[in-house]
Amino acid sequence: MARALTIHRTVVTPAERERWLARARARARHFQGHGCRYWVFEEQAVPGAFVEFCEANDAGSLTAAHAASPDPLPDPACLHSLVELS
Repeated sequence: MARALTIHRTVVTPAERERWLARARARARHFQGHGCRYWVFEEQAVPGAFVEFCEANDAGSLTAAHAASPDPLPDPACLHSLVELS
């Protein structure tokens, strides 16, 4: 099975920033506990514009981790699969 990835973009206001980051830390613990890798990037030119990436070794694992998440993404069914280029 190919690796699977979900991507979620969001923009938070300065007033929401700390609360959002606390939730992102909780999501990181959740996904890591389900064997997934979770990253958050912030756009340098637009503070508060975040992109979240969650990756697993296969689509089933990623789907299960999202289904069990206490803070689900709006569309976790939008999975991306790794394309082998070699």
